[in-house]
Amino acid sequence: MTGFIESLEISNSPYVNAALSILVFIVIAKIIDLIVDKVLRKIASFTKSRIDDKIIDLVRGPIFFTVIITGCIFAVAYPNLELKSAFYFNGILYSVLAVIWCVTAIRISSLIIERAIYRISDATGLSRDIVPLVENISKIAIIIAGLMMVLSIWKLNITPIIASAGIAGAAVAFAAKDTIANLFGGISVFMDKPFKIGDYIVLDQGERGEVVAIGVRSTRIRTRDDIQITVPNSIIANTKIINESAPIPNYRTRIPVAVAYGSDIDIVQETLLNIAAENTNVLAEPSPRVRFRAFGESSLNFELLCWIKEPALRGFTIHELNCGIYKKFQEIKIKIPFPQRDVHIYRD
Repeated sequence: MTGFIESLEISNSPYVNAALSILVFIVIAKIIDLIVDKVLRKIASFTKSRIDDKIIDLVRGPIFFTVIITGCIFAVAYPNLELKSAFYFNGILYSVLAVIWCVTAIRISSLIIERAIYRISDATGLSRDIVPLVENISKIAIIIAGLMMVLSIWKLNITPIIASAGIAGAAVAFAAKDTIANLFGGISVFMDKPFKIGDYIVLDQGERGEVVAIGVRSTRIRTRDDIQITVPNSIIANTKIINESAPIPNYRTRIPVAVAYGSDIDIVQETLLNIAAENTNVLAEPSPRVRFRAFGESSLNFELLCWIKEPALRGFTIHELNCGIYKKFQEIKIKIPFPQRDVHIYRD
């Protein structure tokens, strides 16, 4: 800084040199502003996203005024002010810089948060109503950081403030531990993406339903009985989840079928495959298949395996297939056995 100041000393008057310093930095600020507006905006035009253009609009003004304030800081060194006066002048200028960039950081963070949440919302179905909440949290964090910076500029002892903030933060964290656990659970759900809106999931406790909303605190599921279940995200993050809609939306169903001993197993298999092929909810690819599973106590146990279009159709499709199997077996005289016992009475 000393060499730069000496290079601008073209007059015996320190005030003239200070004014010239400010004037030089105004010119530099204008040149940098033109570079930012023309060059950086040209580079940003090659990207598909518009967020970089918005960021350039947000930082142009702060960069311009930062260069000018830097010139003012240089100018303060010319008159050889008393240490106390120089300290106050520099403190005011640095504080103005801190405020300018805090406001800029808040605007940029709001822009990025809104953009990020919208993208997460499109991918996971997260409600966009949380944008104000996240923005307010980021604003508070930036304001606190800016306040600490201003206090350090004015050489104020911030250790007691940090200690008090730490104690207050610990008390708040202890009082809101469940809320914080749900918040971090929600973050893990957004990051891992185990499911999205519209997926059919089964929780470890046995609840099954369609995901209708994913919030910061909880996830809501609607069962097939049109009952809405709200599950805290802390539980979602620490439980086993079966996603019946992933990785593909198709759902494989298994229908056990028992026939009497003596039945023609070839006819049984052909009949089951035909019934599956005639159902409009059953996919042709992967193709349905029949497996002979076991010799039961009173029956031959088969299993019809087929893929249906989506998990929501599981119950209705099983109903249709069961009805079709029962009617067809009656038509072709294939018996469906049931447990029977023969009682023999012996007389002495």
